[in-house]
Amino acid sequence: MKVRLIPLLLILQIGVFSLINADDNGPYFGNGVHNGWAKPDSVVIWTRLTSQPERNIEGGDWIVVTKEEDQNVLRWMTDEAAIHARQIPEGYTLEEMKGACPGSAGQVRLSYWPQGNKAHSVILDWVNVEEDKNYTRQWKLEGLKPGTRYTLKLDARKDADSAVSDTLMGSVLTAGGEKNVEEVLFTIVTCHDYIRKDHPDGHIIYDSMMKMKPDFFVHTGDIEYYDKPNPWAMTEPLMYFKWDRLFSLPLQRNFWNQTSSYFQKDDHDVLRNDSWPGMTYGSVSWERGVEIFDKEQFPTNDPPYDTIRWSKDLQIWITEGRNYRSANDDPDGPGKTLLGEKQKQWLFRTLKESDATFKVIISANPILGPDRGGKSDNYANSNFKYEGDEIRDFINSMPNVYMANGDRHWQYATHWEDTRLWEFGCGPGADAHASGWKQEDFRPEHRFLRVKGGFLKGTVKRIDSTPTLVFEHCDVEGNVVSTFLFEPEAS
Repeated sequence: MKVRLIPLLLILQIGVFSLINADDNGPYFGNGVHNGWAKPDSVVIWTRLTSQPERNIEGGDWIVVTKEEDQNVLRWMTDEAAIHARQIPEGYTLEEMKGACPGSAGQVRLSYWPQGNKAHSVILDWVNVEEDKNYTRQWKLEGLKPGTRYTLKLDARKDADSAVSDTLMGSVLTAGGEKNVEEVLFTIVTCHDYIRKDHPDGHIIYDSMMKMKPDFFVHTGDIEYYDKPNPWAMTEPLMYFKWDRLFSLPLQRNFWNQTSSYFQKDDHDVLRNDSWPGMTYGSVSWERGVEIFDKEQFPTNDPPYDTIRWSKDLQIWITEGRNYRSANDDPDGPGKTLLGEKQKQWLFRTLKESDATFKVIISANPILGPDRGGKSDNYANSNFKYEGDEIRDFINSMPNVYMANGDRHWQYATHWEDTRLWEFGCGPGADAHASGWKQEDFRPEHRFLRVKGGFLKGTVKRIDSTPTLVFEHCDVEGNVVSTFLFEPEAS
């Protein structure tokens, strides 16, 4: 058995000691561990077994398919073998391509305990990974204590007759709940993909955020792009390939191993740009694309939206903007929706019921914008105006409700004059991903505009006994480039 130690510098930086014992034959935790949907008393844990400890760095290069070729030839293909042959060089398998992190059959065991209190360990039984779900496994841990960091220990082995082949340490923080009055720090991101990473090991923002030690993190979608090259992921194996490659990036993996996370999906995570129910992409249906995200590649919550109380002063709403939407080209009116009627009524009801000082709605797409005139995929666009107005009017009727969103490839803060409405766009994960808006196009509703990469940082704390909500846009290095401070508004 070999022992692989994470370098001391990295251990000191992350504050969590991760010892990985790796057998030469695996299986391994090459994609780390993710958690999701942390609540005061529960959390969902996800992992995947791999046949090698790291991604294939020396593999084959993809056959170049230009954007024009994609639009005119590739995107009309539906045969899996033909789609693969057009992109994978002759003599190579998908598992031999650069960045590949193939899955492996095997068994996993999860143990967890309150940090610093291993005597209260809970050790779950060994279980097989689900080979038909890309060699993944999930657990929902319940009966947890609010505002408590739990240490996670995962072991891997081939089968019941084999020794442990890999061990991974991680952690997760449960939400504090309504009695918590401690400071809460969180970060929000959008729009990352492998081909536009700004470091060989991933996206720099993950290292920048890790230094801030956020209590929780929200990825608002476009986590990966099926409809971008190398490869154009028009088959299930290519979709899996992209997730496996992305999850193996050390910067992402290190952050997700120990940060309470909420993962939303958007169009590029399901099929392709501006997609909606009923569409297909290559050989993959809309329904299958949703299933891969909701049930296999990310921690599962049913339904895929929820509200979480992090403290007396902060409650968040994680919305779902793809599963229930109407077609973009349907005529606008009372029946056209992004959220679906059930989710919309849930949103209105739970906002009314909440006594949190600050309420933050986090959505994959903008509600205020502004957005480009040619777009048609969100509430900031005219073709979803009817429901958008309904939601904006409701939010405006309540004090201390704020919106944060992803999707747009620029950072912004928008406030509509003579309303309570504020929205904060977090911006893309890398400077190379920033586009779609001109810096000089500063509109009257803009309170901040920056066409660069970075993330949004939120802090809820009490200053001289007064609850405050602070939103700060940060660049990819974590430097603050905007600050907005809010105190509670009377009802």
